[in-house]
Amino acid sequence: MPQSFTIILGKAVRYAARLRGGGSALPGLFVERISPSFVPDTLAQLPHGVVVISGTNGKTTTTKMVVSLLESQGLKVFTNRTGSNFVRGVAAALLGEIDVKGKLDADIAVLELDEAHAVKFVEVVPPHYSLLLNVMRDQLDRFGEIDTTARMLEQIARATTHTVVLNREDGRIRAIAPKLSTEVRYFGLADNLLSQFPTDDELHDEAVSKKAAKRPDADVVLKDFNEKGAAFTINKKAFVTPLKLKGVYNIFNSAAALALVRAIEPTASVNSLLGALSTVTPAFGRGETLNVGGQPLELVLVKNPSGFRLGLESYDPDGYATMIAINDNYADGRDMSWLWDVDFTKLSDNPVYVTGIRAYDMALRLQYDEVGMEKVDTELARALADFIARHDAMPKRIYCTYTAMLTLRKELSKITRVEVVS
Repeated sequence: MPQSFTIILGKAVRYAARLRGGGSALPGLFVERISPSFVPDTLAQLPHGVVVISGTNGKTTTTKMVVSLLESQGLKVFTNRTGSNFVRGVAAALLGEIDVKGKLDADIAVLELDEAHAVKFVEVVPPHYSLLLNVMRDQLDRFGEIDTTARMLEQIARATTHTVVLNREDGRIRAIAPKLSTEVRYFGLADNLLSQFPTDDELHDEAVSKKAAKRPDADVVLKDFNEKGAAFTINKKAFVTPLKLKGVYNIFNSAAALALVRAIEPTASVNSLLGALSTVTPAFGRGETLNVGGQPLELVLVKNPSGFRLGLESYDPDGYATMIAINDNYADGRDMSWLWDVDFTKLSDNPVYVTGIRAYDMALRLQYDEVGMEKVDTELARALADFIARHDAMPKRIYCTYTAMLTLRKELSKITRVEVVS
């Protein structure tokens, strides 16, 4: 089938899916089936190649940061903005950007990819650059043991042709470096921050402290942060910048974004990069704040023990009505046993509204930490409306799994402005 005909059909499917409120990946799945070479052929046009960002936590907001930093340097960037991090999500995003002749008006692609799907992607599209963020116990029903996930990330690194950027504070990520022939760079933490960002092994008491491990020099180090901004050491020089990002994990990953962009654009001014970084807001559902009835409503994505723990540490529950929405659809992971690895006692002073497919599992977990429950309702839309009505005069915060977040955003779009991602 001629490529132009494939593109026209794909765009038609994309348009129809959007009219019906369908998933962002459906057009990509269609194009993948009829033209398996569509993605590699289209991305081959890019003069600066492809960047792959992967890891268990933080891909979406880190990708948004990297895109903003590269655009601040005058580059035209293609990215999968929906956070649909399967290959078909990339294909769907491409359909929205190319013209009917298949021309992609971009200099570089920055793609966040799910670990398992990234392995398949890099077999056909070797990235010029890759950024590997972390390895956590996430969706073990899909990936198996944590070492399996680490091996997937190693395959991404091995396929990278120019530079690999690694998290020096994660032992499994750090161990990839000796196996590579390409340039390796690192981002990391100052010693005083190590305890705030435990690795998966440290969370499970299986390893010695990071301080005992030999850590390589990092190009970008997060030295300190507060609610207004962050301090970095970049190429061994000190810098401070204000930030709009929320959540300690997002702030750490800003060091990752800086390290990656410095590898791609080595002549970029640090001050210009920090200026761009200071304007970045969290990606949709990752600390995103919406206005509902004149009050802020924050959406905080949670999908594994580390992410949930850091989310709870990042936000003070006082003065906020809190909801937890837990689904167990495929994109969330079917195994919800990880909820028992999260300490919820920080929420014990205020009753929590619980919803989602696995609302009663969540309620049971909260009960063991003596967290009171305002209400338990498995129907997300109904629960959201009730939650808003009960707390119409105060700020609200919702911790939610991925598919719960998508449903909540769709419902919220009926009553307030929600950023549209295509």
